[in-house]
Amino acid sequence: MTTDPQLPDLRSPAQPDLDATAGREESRAASVVVAVDEEGLRLDRWFRRRWPGVAHGMLERLLRTGQVRVDGHRVKAGARLAAGQVVRVPPAVQSAPDGVAPAGHSLTADEIEDLRARVLYRDAQVIVFDKPAGLAVQGGSKTAVHLDGMLDALRFDGERPRLVHRLDKDTTGVLLLARSANAAAFLARAFHDGRVRKLYWAVVVGSPAAQQGRVDRPLSKRFGVGGERVGADNEGQEAVTDYRVVERAGRRAAWLELRPWTGRTHQLRAHCVELGTPILGDGKYGGAIALAHEDGEARRLHLHARTVRFPNPGGGETQVTAPLPPHLRDTFRFFGFSEKLAGADFPDDERPAKRSAPARKPSQSTRRAQAHLSRPRSPRG
Repeated sequence: MTTDPQLPDLRSPAQPDLDATAGREESRAASVVVAVDEEGLRLDRWFRRRWPGVAHGMLERLLRTGQVRVDGHRVKAGARLAAGQVVRVPPAVQSAPDGVAPAGHSLTADEIEDLRARVLYRDAQVIVFDKPAGLAVQGGSKTAVHLDGMLDALRFDGERPRLVHRLDKDTTGVLLLARSANAAAFLARAFHDGRVRKLYWAVVVGSPAAQQGRVDRPLSKRFGVGGERVGADNEGQEAVTDYRVVERAGRRAAWLELRPWTGRTHQLRAHCVELGTPILGDGKYGGAIALAHEDGEARRLHLHARTVRFPNPGGGETQVTAPLPPHLRDTFRFFGFSEKLAGADFPDDERPAKRSAPARKPSQSTRRAQAHLSRPRSPRG
């Protein structure tokens, strides 16, 4: 691991209000890259997700005065965002209550060292971080501690790193960070275009019937008592995952390699349920069956982002692998799984053809008009 002798000052700087001078405002404005799973969001909804404390009226005022811009251009609140676009976020938004912008968590020297020890790869353009279980990538009204608030510790000799994709709070493994706005935009577009490949390892409850296969099942978001989740929906967004059973522990459990072709929220967790084998420790999707093991470690989510391969903004391709976290190592040992049996990270397989979007049902007024036009008319005479 490479460390710097000079540790950065992680104390949160004083934030100016809306009347701050333009020079200070510009120097402290953040450039936030639209992540892959934020594609298609309206700008106002994007802000509401990231900074719930920013009132709509305040956002409209910032847009009118040009303090919020997208790719350097003035836009309206209803503008749709694309992955890789860069949003200028002024300090007035960053300091709003309940924001998930970098919170500038105060870290001790030991905590900074621990965070830097989780860096798997670093060059002038990117950092690949080994995310532990239980650490949220971004914050919210109920999440005070998150990686986004600790990224000053990973500046090293450059800018503050930027998030370009996310992992669930309880998922472990490789997480890609960009070291500049240009690198972030490049990587976000690579994710969007399917040029980034990811390999996950999971331990599931039960054993799939087939040795390998593809789950091609569209997903849509649902909201309920348990919060946001996704489920199979023929009219949902395209979601495709390839899987292979590496080892089986009888009918009790299996170790799967999962290669997602799309990046939907909770895609792998939902697709494992579609296989009839929920991920061990995934009570949200697997219910009591996924939490059947009494061991506390076995009740953790057993989903690990093992390897990422991506086009590097500096040229060429880069591939990085994360070691198993402690709870997965213990489970492998318990079931007798051997890491030596893992196959090639990314075999020569073709990307599945894109589905055509499902046809929308015509509205009631459209159906009436169609019925009216199809009625035979009496001849005039």
